[in-house]
Amino acid sequence: MSATMDTALTAAWIRRAAEWVAADAARLTRLDAAIGDGDHGHNLTRGLAAAVDGLQEDVPPGKVLIAAGRAIVSKTGGASGPLYGTALRRAGKSFGDAEEIDAATLGTALKAALDGIVELGQAAEGDKTMVDALAPAVAAYQATLADGGDLAACARAAADAAEQGADATVPMQARKGRASYLGARSAGHLDPGAASTALIMRALADTVTGTLPGAETAIEG
Repeated sequence: MSATMDTALTAAWIRRAAEWVAADAARLTRLDAAIGDGDHGHNLTRGLAAAVDGLQEDVPPGKVLIAAGRAIVSKTGGASGPLYGTALRRAGKSFGDAEEIDAATLGTALKAALDGIVELGQAAEGDKTMVDALAPAVAAYQATLADGGDLAACARAAADAAEQGADATVPMQARKGRASYLGARSAGHLDPGAASTALIMRALADTVTGTLPGAETAIEG
């Protein structure tokens, strides 16, 4: 378990997220087929694979995330590419050139990621989007940090909140994106962007705690 994130740990997070999204791509795509374009899992898998291919371990953690964000934008189709790409680039820029990222700095970066998504997607909590997973994750992270939690505790709290936030999208009626075209028919479905966000946040938690279990332990359905 590490008290800080360095370049190697940041790269490990991207790799783990890529592994888990790839393993869960079929489910994510099924979720998207119900209320969207039916390509979220496969598109995000392609984008994260490109991010992994471009990983460098001789640069600061911030530059790792910025490069990953650029790769995702260039290789991920649909709305998720720009959204996830913006999130990672904003987070990376908030790191600056620091070689070691502590809990407070990561919390600031996650907030920057959320702000970038909200700004680009013009979505808020309750709109049935990835914001419904990431916003509570950021809030839980900050609350745990304020209570004296270390990096691992904060990341675990964020992952738990992201999963709960994603589950909470099921009864919602979508107000943004392709799903909003369905009106009341969008209710009763888990939002795919919220689902993938929860997966990526769990990958972060497992990376910083050093548990790194196999993908099958983090994926349901």
